[in-house]
Amino acid sequence: MNAICISASNISDSYRQSTSYKLCERVKEILYQSGIGCEIIDLREFDLSPCIGCGKCFDSRRCCKDKDFNRIYNKIIDSDCIFFVSPHYAPIPAKLCMLLEKMEEITFLHWWKDNTYESEMYNIPAGIISHGGGSDWALSSYKAMVNDTIANALDTIQCKTVPYNDEWNTGISLPVHSVIEKEDIFPVQTYDWEAIEQKLQEYVKCVVQTI
Repeated sequence: MNAICISASNISDSYRQSTSYKLCERVKEILYQSGIGCEIIDLREFDLSPCIGCGKCFDSRRCCKDKDFNRIYNKIIDSDCIFFVSPHYAPIPAKLCMLLEKMEEITFLHWWKDNTYESEMYNIPAGIISHGGGSDWALSSYKAMVNDTIANALDTIQCKTVPYNDEWNTGISLPVHSVIEKEDIFPVQTYDWEAIEQKLQEYVKCVVQTI
Protein backbone atom coordinates (compact mmCIF):
# COMPACT_ATOMS: atom_id res chain seq x y z
CA MET A 1 0.00 0.00 0.00
CA ASN A 2 1.09 3.54 -0.57
CA ALA A 3 0.00 6.97 0.62
CA ILE A 4 0.42 10.56 -0.48
CA CYS A 5 0.90 13.36 2.05
CA ILE A 6 0.46 16.87 0.67
CA SER A 7 2.20 19.80 2.34
CA ALA A 8 0.19 22.90 1.42
CA SER A 9 2.39 25.62 2.92
CA ASN A 10 3.16 28.57 0.64
CA ILE A 11 6.10 29.93 2.67
CA SER A 12 8.95 29.87 0.19
CA ASP A 13 12.01 30.29 2.41
CA SER A 14 11.17 27.85 5.21
CA TYR A 15 12.09 24.84 3.09
CA ARG A 16 11.70 21.63 5.07
CA GLN A 17 11.52 23.53 8.35
CA SER A 18 7.93 24.57 7.67
CA THR A 19 5.42 23.20 10.14
CA SER A 20 3.37 21.65 7.34
CA TYR A 21 6.35 19.76 5.98
CA LYS A 22 7.43 18.59 9.43
CA LEU A 23 3.93 17.24 10.04
CA CYS A 24 4.08 15.41 6.71
CA GLU A 25 7.36 13.83 7.78
CA ARG A 26 5.75 12.59 10.99
CA VAL A 27 2.76 11.20 9.08
CA LYS A 28 5.20 9.40 6.78
CA GLU A 29 7.05 7.85 9.71
CA ILE A 30 3.81 6.72 11.38
CA LEU A 31 2.58 5.15 8.16
CA TYR A 32 5.90 3.36 7.73
CA GLN A 33 5.35 1.73 11.12
CA SER A 34 2.17 0.20 9.64
CA GLY A 35 4.02 -1.03 6.56
CA ILE A 36 2.64 1.72 4.31
CA GLY A 37 4.94 3.72 2.05
CA CYS A 38 4.34 7.45 1.76
CA GLU A 39 5.46 10.14 -0.67
CA ILE A 40 5.43 13.75 0.50
CA ILE A 41 4.27 16.25 -2.11
CA ASP A 42 5.42 19.77 -1.29
CA LEU A 43 3.17 22.12 -3.29
CA ARG A 44 5.87 24.80 -3.23
CA GLU A 45 7.80 22.67 -5.73
CA PHE A 46 4.99 22.75 -8.31
CA ASP A 47 3.96 25.57 -10.65
CA LEU A 48 0.19 25.16 -10.41
CA SER A 49 -2.28 27.47 -12.13
CA PRO A 50 -5.96 28.23 -11.49
CA CYS A 51 -8.74 26.42 -13.33
CA ILE A 52 -10.15 28.64 -16.13
CA GLY A 53 -13.18 26.47 -16.86
CA CYS A 54 -12.24 25.65 -20.46
CA GLY A 55 -13.84 22.20 -20.19
CA LYS A 56 -11.08 20.41 -22.10
CA CYS A 57 -10.51 18.11 -19.14
CA PHE A 58 -13.83 16.41 -19.94
CA ASP A 59 -12.27 14.26 -22.64
CA SER A 60 -8.81 13.74 -21.17
CA ARG A 61 -9.61 13.88 -17.44
CA ARG A 62 -6.42 15.88 -17.20
CA CYS A 63 -5.65 19.61 -17.40
CA CYS A 64 -4.44 20.63 -20.86
CA LYS A 65 -2.63 23.67 -19.43
CA ASP A 66 -1.04 22.40 -16.21
CA LYS A 67 1.48 19.56 -16.37
CA ASP A 68 2.34 19.95 -12.71
CA PHE A 69 -1.29 19.42 -11.72
CA ASN A 70 -1.39 16.27 -13.84
CA ARG A 71 1.77 14.96 -12.16
CA ILE A 72 0.20 15.36 -8.71
CA TYR A 73 -3.20 14.05 -9.82
CA ASN A 74 -1.69 10.87 -11.27
CA LYS A 75 0.10 10.20 -7.99
CA ILE A 76 -3.08 10.79 -5.97
CA ILE A 77 -5.31 8.47 -7.97
CA ASP A 78 -2.69 5.71 -7.69
CA SER A 79 -2.55 5.99 -3.89
CA ASP A 80 -4.43 4.01 -1.25
CA CYS A 81 -4.95 7.05 0.99
CA ILE A 82 -4.19 10.77 1.02
CA PHE A 83 -3.30 13.25 3.73
CA PHE A 84 -3.70 17.00 3.35
CA VAL A 85 -1.63 19.10 5.78
CA SER A 86 -2.66 22.72 5.56
CA PRO A 87 -1.97 25.89 7.51
CA HIS A 88 -4.75 28.40 8.02
CA TYR A 89 -4.42 31.21 5.49
CA ALA A 90 -7.46 32.82 3.86
CA PRO A 91 -8.79 30.22 4.46
CA ILE A 92 -6.49 27.72 2.68
CA PRO A 93 -3.24 28.18 0.72
CA ALA A 94 -3.61 29.21 -2.93
CA LYS A 95 -1.91 26.20 -4.49
CA LEU A 96 -4.04 23.79 -2.51
CA CYS A 97 -7.09 25.66 -3.75
CA MET A 98 -5.86 25.31 -7.35
CA LEU A 99 -5.30 21.59 -6.88
CA LEU A 100 -8.75 21.02 -5.39
CA GLU A 101 -10.66 23.14 -7.89
CA LYS A 102 -9.19 21.23 -10.87
CA MET A 103 -9.97 17.87 -9.31
CA GLU A 104 -13.49 19.14 -8.62
CA GLU A 105 -13.94 20.33 -12.21
CA ILE A 106 -12.87 17.00 -13.71
CA THR A 107 -15.29 15.13 -11.45
CA PHE A 108 -18.21 17.55 -11.74
CA LEU A 109 -18.25 17.69 -15.54
CA HIS A 110 -18.52 13.90 -15.77
CA TRP A 111 -21.05 13.64 -12.94
CA TRP A 112 -23.21 16.32 -14.58
CA LYS A 113 -23.51 14.17 -17.69
CA ASP A 114 -23.90 10.92 -15.76
CA ASN A 115 -25.01 10.98 -12.12
CA THR A 116 -23.74 7.42 -11.66
CA TYR A 117 -20.20 8.50 -12.54
CA GLU A 118 -17.47 7.43 -10.13
CA SER A 119 -14.38 9.62 -10.17
CA GLU A 120 -10.82 8.34 -10.37
CA MET A 121 -10.57 9.27 -6.69
CA TYR A 122 -13.78 7.53 -5.71
CA ASN A 123 -13.79 6.40 -2.06
CA ILE A 124 -10.05 6.98 -1.50
CA PRO A 125 -9.67 7.70 2.24
CA ALA A 126 -8.42 11.20 2.99
CA GLY A 127 -7.07 12.62 6.23
CA ILE A 128 -7.08 16.38 6.85
CA ILE A 129 -4.64 18.00 9.28
CA SER A 130 -4.78 21.75 9.84
CA HIS A 131 -2.69 24.09 11.96
CA GLY A 132 -2.42 27.80 12.62
CA GLY A 133 -0.98 30.48 14.84
CA GLY A 134 -3.49 30.18 17.66
CA SER A 135 -3.69 27.92 20.69
CA ASP A 136 -6.60 25.65 21.69
CA TRP A 137 -9.16 28.47 21.59
CA ALA A 138 -8.63 28.86 17.83
CA LEU A 139 -9.01 25.23 16.80
CA SER A 140 -12.76 25.30 16.15
CA SER A 141 -12.28 28.20 13.73
CA TYR A 142 -9.48 26.32 11.95
CA LYS A 143 -11.80 23.35 11.59
CA ALA A 144 -14.50 25.53 10.05
CA MET A 145 -12.18 27.43 7.73
CA VAL A 146 -9.57 24.82 6.78
CA ASN A 147 -10.75 21.27 7.49
CA ASP A 148 -14.36 21.81 6.46
CA THR A 149 -13.35 23.72 3.33
CA ILE A 150 -11.06 20.93 2.18
CA ALA A 151 -13.62 18.27 3.15
CA ASN A 152 -16.35 19.99 1.10
CA ALA A 153 -14.11 19.87 -1.96
CA LEU A 154 -13.19 16.24 -1.33
CA ASP A 155 -16.89 15.38 -1.10
CA THR A 156 -17.39 16.71 -4.63
CA ILE A 157 -14.34 14.77 -5.80
CA GLN A 158 -15.89 11.67 -4.16
CA CYS A 159 -13.04 11.09 -1.73
CA LYS A 160 -13.86 9.75 1.73
CA THR A 161 -12.82 12.21 4.42
CA VAL A 162 -11.94 10.26 7.57
CA PRO A 163 -13.23 11.70 10.87
CA TYR A 164 -11.19 11.79 14.06
CA ASN A 165 -14.29 11.57 16.24
CA ASP A 166 -17.90 12.78 16.23
CA GLU A 167 -16.91 16.38 16.98
CA TRP A 168 -13.91 16.45 14.65
CA ASN A 169 -15.61 14.84 11.67
CA THR A 170 -13.30 16.46 9.10
CA GLY A 171 -9.91 15.61 10.56
CA ILE A 172 -7.79 17.25 13.24
CA SER A 173 -6.36 20.68 13.97
CA LEU A 174 -3.15 21.33 15.89
CA PRO A 175 -2.47 24.38 18.07
CA VAL A 176 0.74 26.25 18.76
CA HIS A 177 2.33 26.01 22.20
CA SER A 178 3.40 29.65 22.26
CA VAL A 179 3.90 32.66 20.02
CA ILE A 180 7.00 34.80 20.53
CA GLU A 181 7.50 38.29 19.16
CA LYS A 182 10.95 38.92 17.68
CA GLU A 183 12.48 41.79 15.73
CA ASP A 184 11.40 40.10 12.51
CA ILE A 185 7.97 41.05 11.15
CA PHE A 186 6.75 37.47 11.56
CA PRO A 187 5.94 35.88 14.94
CA VAL A 188 7.90 32.83 16.06
CA GLN A 189 5.65 29.86 16.83
CA THR A 190 6.63 26.95 19.05
CA TYR A 191 4.84 23.59 19.23
CA ASP A 192 4.36 20.84 21.78
CA TRP A 193 5.62 18.09 19.48
CA GLU A 194 5.06 15.36 22.07
CA ALA A 195 1.34 16.18 22.25
CA ILE A 196 1.17 16.54 18.47
CA GLU A 197 2.81 13.13 18.04
CA GLN A 198 0.13 11.44 20.11
CA LYS A 199 -2.73 13.06 18.19
CA LEU A 200 -1.13 12.28 14.84
CA GLN A 201 -0.66 8.64 15.85
CA GLU A 202 -4.34 8.40 16.75
CA TYR A 203 -5.60 10.08 13.59
CA VAL A 204 -3.31 8.29 11.16
CA LYS A 205 -4.52 5.03 12.70
CA CYS A 206 -8.13 6.11 12.02
CA VAL A 207 -7.28 6.70 8.35
CA VAL A 208 -5.33 3.46 7.94
CA GLN A 209 -8.24 1.45 9.35
CA THR A 210 -10.45 2.63 6.47
CA ILE A 211 -8.14 1.42 3.68
